[in-house]
Amino acid sequence: MIPSYANFGGKIHGAILLSLMNKVAYVCSSKHAGTYCVTVSVDKVNFLQPVEVGVLVSLHASVNYVGKTSLVVGIKITAENVKEGHVKHTNSSYFTMVAKGDDNKPMEVPGLILESMEDVRRFVQAIKRRKFNSDFESKMKNAEKTFMFDEDIKLLEGQQCKVRLK
Repeated sequence: MIPSYANFGGKIHGAILLSLMNKVAYVCSSKHAGTYCVTVSVDKVNFLQPVEVGVLVSLHASVNYVGKTSLVVGIKITAENVKEGHVKHTNSSYFTMVAKGDDNKPMEVPGLILESMEDVRRFVQAIKRRKFNSDFESKMKNAEKTFMFDEDIKLLEGQQCKVRLK
């Protein structure tokens, strides 16, 4: 990681890491699908530890799940201080990609061959994550539709805000 990637605190910008993850997700998904793939969502980017200028960053990616036209790529970033030989896990994320055909329409992707217990675990966890995310989105949409000031104002108690309605 070079100094021009750093923020004002001297750590690598999160956006730099997100850009690298997106590129790796593209390569990993396109290689599996055998065609161009686009990012449709990024699920829970965890910034676990800062990345320092001068470290060697490695991105480890795997296709964890495939649907009819979509793929979930799991990405883990590690940062290695080559002088000290110290390696730390800095980021994890899941990118959902969709395969595109020459007509720019979603295209069916090959199935995934699960060759280890780790492969099976990742596939199952992706199924569960999709279900949890779908349930959350449904509940959130419902919550946004049903704002009731008299009840919801209670949620602000103990929060770092002041209500000054005019």
